[in-house]
Amino acid sequence: MAENEPWQDPRLPEDARLTSLERRLQRAQAEEAVRTGKKAGAPQVGRSQGMRILSDLFGIPLGSALIGWLLDRWLETGPWLLLGLMFLGFGIAVRNVVRISRESPR
Repeated sequence: MAENEPWQDPRLPEDARLTSLERRLQRAQAEEAVRTGKKAGAPQVGRSQGMRILSDLFGIPLGSALIGWLLDRWLETGPWLLLGLMFLGFGIAVRNVVRISRESPR
């Protein structure tokens, strides 16, 4: 057993071993943050949630409008299915944004 690893020493109390292990973990996380250029413990959740919201607000209405346009051309119903599905897509996108905003950060 190496002397610089007190967290493995069975003679030490469990609290001392856990404290030593926690210090080593924090030091390793700080070194990794320096190596990758990120702040230690800085969550990237805001960015991923923002990208999900952006893609939902654009993708769902556009995709549903495309489906409505194709159905309008196939069924010769004019712009009604396009408009209906586009507004349905906006409603679904807003529902998804509400769901994403209620999620807890990971």
